[in-house]
Amino acid sequence: MIIELEKLIYTLNQRFKTNIISTDYQTMQLQGGTVGNVNLITGIAETVDGEKLPYRIVLKIQNKWERYGDPSSWRREYDLYSSEMGTTFSQALRWPICYHAEFNLEGNEYYLWLEYIDGVTGLDLTSDMYEKAALELGRFQGKLHAEQPAVLQSLTNLSHPNLMKHTYLHYRSWPVVYDYIRSEDCELPLYVRQMLIDIDEQADEIFARIEKLPLVLCHRDFWVTNLIYADGNFALIDWDTSGWGYLGEDLASLIADEPDIDNMVEHYQRCIPAYYKGFSEYADVSRITDHCVYEIILLVFGYRLVEGYLHTEADDEKMKHVHTLQKIYEMKTIPVMV
Repeated sequence: MIIELEKLIYTLNQRFKTNIISTDYQTMQLQGGTVGNVNLITGIAETVDGEKLPYRIVLKIQNKWERYGDPSSWRREYDLYSSEMGTTFSQALRWPICYHAEFNLEGNEYYLWLEYIDGVTGLDLTSDMYEKAALELGRFQGKLHAEQPAVLQSLTNLSHPNLMKHTYLHYRSWPVVYDYIRSEDCELPLYVRQMLIDIDEQADEIFARIEKLPLVLCHRDFWVTNLIYADGNFALIDWDTSGWGYLGEDLASLIADEPDIDNMVEHYQRCIPAYYKGFSEYADVSRITDHCVYEIILLVFGYRLVEGYLHTEADDEKMKHVHTLQKIYEMKTIPVMV
């Protein structure tokens, strides 16, 4: 990958808060977001005083694309980093520092030069880390909900509160999965099939309950690969789906999106009380008698898991999807106090 030295040096000036006169660099591709190109840039920068400073910086290049029901999501992360959103975070839960952001109108793409954070992520996160992530998520959303900072009112490119509902209805209208779970050819366990059919039949009533929950600022991709745990704190990356949503949406993702399957039920039991504890430090949750996290998990991930089961030929992947659905079924009988 060829890097423009002028832009890199400008970014390093912002990173080190000093005058950088030259640098070398190497690039290594990292796992990126949707239609994104993410690279780790490393090297040694030289200051005007001759000091040598090793560095690691992430360059994210995001191209234009269109997500169903959310056409402006591709540029949302740029818009958020260009706002005062960064002032709303705590040290315990924040996004990586953006040293430089640039939008290319002609190419319909943008560039973010970001802080590199080296920490624990993905399925290496422990159950204690899951619980702490839920607590800090609750605090973050509770504080914003209670204080309603001006920056929230100024953000014009946020996903719609009904995005979850519209996405579910779109999945449900697709006959491949809908017909499969109702067919004689379906190989899923009968109780899993019935769980999915029940959620369809009760969807209107369930959404009526969910829509009584507080509206909060959601990340909407709050899964373990987007969380980085370092020095006792969390950094949260990939904000392109963020917007207004209902209390518990992000928590459902933490528990059920590409999960630690063997510990899913434990995470469900531990994370919901931690999340509500964090939220209640800033906002009253005493009137909430139904957290709806189980229902949100099924609405968001039920059809997606069956789709994954149908579209993979690898037996281990098929069983992973089935095992996940079985763990979601187990959650139904577990009482969780909030």
